[in-house]
Amino acid sequence: MFLPKYPDNPTPQPTHTHASADPAPIRRPALPSVSIDQKTVAAVLVGGVVLTALLAAVAVTAISVAVAAVVLRSLLRDQHRR
Repeated sequence: MFLPKYPDNPTPQPTHTHASADPAPIRRPALPSVSIDQKTVAAVLVGGVVLTALLAAVAVTAISVAVAAVVLRSLLRDQHRR
């Protein structure tokens, strides 16, 4: 019921017999080859690790400063109430 029904004798695809005006194949310009050295890869990886560590350090510092500010505000508010 859900199976496709194929024709017994499919019609062949039409063939084009006319000659093209420009028989030369279209050539794309070749991309420049880039050789990557192992030292370059190592430098990029080390740089990525260092930047990630710095970003994590900044995030931890920001969180700790925010927590200290909340604690200090709470302590100062308690002193002003008395």
